[in-house]
Amino acid sequence: MAVLILGGGLMGLALAHQLARNGQQVEVLSRRRSEAAGFVAAGMLAPHAEGLSGDLLRLGQISLERSPDWVEQIEADSGVNCGLRPCGIVVPFASEAERDVYPTARWGTALNRQQLEEEVPGIGPGWQAGLLFSQDGQIDNRRQLMRALERSCVDLGVRFQEGLEVLEVLQSQQQLQGVRVRNAEGDLETLKADQAVLCCGAWSGQLLPDLPIYPVKGQMLSLQGPRDALQRVIFGPGTYLVPREDGLLVVGATSEREAGFTAGLTPFGQRQLQAGIAALLPEAEHWPPMERWWGFRPCTPDEGPLLGASRIKGLWLAAGHHRNGVLLAAITAELLRGCLLEEELSLEHQQLLEAFSYRRFERDKRFD
Repeated sequence: MAVLILGGGLMGLALAHQLARNGQQVEVLSRRRSEAAGFVAAGMLAPHAEGLSGDLLRLGQISLERSPDWVEQIEADSGVNCGLRPCGIVVPFASEAERDVYPTARWGTALNRQQLEEEVPGIGPGWQAGLLFSQDGQIDNRRQLMRALERSCVDLGVRFQEGLEVLEVLQSQQQLQGVRVRNAEGDLETLKADQAVLCCGAWSGQLLPDLPIYPVKGQMLSLQGPRDALQRVIFGPGTYLVPREDGLLVVGATSEREAGFTAGLTPFGQRQLQAGIAALLPEAEHWPPMERWWGFRPCTPDEGPLLGASRIKGLWLAAGHHRNGVLLAAITAELLRGCLLEEELSLEHQQLLEAFSYRRFERDKRFD
């Protein structure tokens, strides 16, 4: 019986790829893969630039370390370059005092104004200090990584069902029995399964309402700059600029917690992005716009993911990654592969699964 992957986004594809590589029959159920956060994110690998802390920082650092080998594996299986770039990320600050109290400052190189200008020529005049995290980087998830994963999954025999909406998880005495779905023609079907992974992103809570996952809308845009105009990612407060190798500049992202699943661009959100561009890199205001889009981050109360077992035996969780989905894809696929294949888990894996279990919210009134 095939393992069902509920969701065709980055987490779903990453896990399908790992399971298929290990000889498992895998079926990916997806309503619209194009709406997945993996297609709309900026692709930063930035546990330090994001200022993460505690268990989430540790998870991010481990995944960052795993990412080159993970990407190399995908590229070998697909024949597609994923666009991984260890380009380093600069976080600018208005003062050295602000810089020195940043949660991850000890992992970065302190920059004064002159050094900041050397790392980011043309940076706005309002920034007097910075941190360079040379270990952080990016991957071209939107144009390369997702396509590479799709191709490698197909070549490994993963079956895709697109245009299929998962309506209900079926269980008996807390044992997974399968899922109820509506296909593209509107017909209802039951798919039997004794193993499945819930990775529906911001929509995961609709299938298991007791999971504290909710959408945080983000609007983004891209500009076409000169090739090599910007070498480092700039991670500013509220806005970040991510330069691709061909000069495309990805600009993100608003954080709209009250928007729910309201689709579409808004003038306010677009003005916010333009203001961020003007503050961080004024010359980019004159670069021609290429695309504008939006998406929904899957967020939890502590902004950490839900990984591992669920309350239903046979149903596993890989959801709630908020703004760190691309960063955490490598370690998520590794952890969930271990669970489903019943591998002997290392102490490190056991500790991570415990730290990001759904059980950490059981005492939270929003969860009970």
